[in-house]
Amino acid sequence: MCPRFRKRGYKASRKIPLAEPRVATIIRTTMDKPKITAWMKPQCGWSNGVRAVLRKYDLPFEDKDIINNPENRWEMEQKSGQSLQPTLEINGTMLADISGEELEKWLIANNLTNPSDAPVNVPLNSACTDAQHEAMRAGAPVSFKN
Repeated sequence: MCPRFRKRGYKASRKIPLAEPRVATIIRTTMDKPKITAWMKPQCGWSNGVRAVLRKYDLPFEDKDIINNPENRWEMEQKSGQSLQPTLEINGTMLADISGEELEKWLIANNLTNPSDAPVNVPLNSACTDAQHEAMRAGAPVSFKN
């Protein structure tokens, strides 16, 4: 065993506490960020909740529009085996029909980010309102802020 560790009180059978918050933060900030592909609608409450979580944690992602590009929808259905969105692929793991709230819990549980109390400007677990759907049908710009 290294003399430095003996001096600090570590025993050979004791593991180095990598789960300490500052150590975990250092490890995460020096590691590569996950590869994320997101198949979503351009204007959707669920999709905007997912986008908000990814931005909250500064996670880059490829945003594939499934409404205006039928090839993206086909690709999502082929890869995930279903047609519901938002659907994400994170480092090869498919997450189908997921809300922003569920995504945030998954990212933390899989050690891809640390918990954060940073605010987001949209609901994380909500569909669009009827008024937002009507505005989209009419072609009006839609605000998704609370």
